[in-house]
Amino acid sequence: MGKKPKDPRKVVRKLMKAGKVKKKCCRSKPRCKKCPVLALQKAKAKQEVAA
Repeated sequence: MGKKPKDPRKVVRKLMKAGKVKKKCCRSKPRCKKCPVLALQKAKAKQEVAA
């Protein structure tokens, strides 16, 4: 059996604990690379591709 697709929010939470993503969005105009909003969008897109 294949791997079960992970919940995007759990993926982002794990990245936050690892220090790879900030806990809050600073709402800067060009979104920074550590933005949790962007990380969540990327995680959701990855999950859709995998499914």
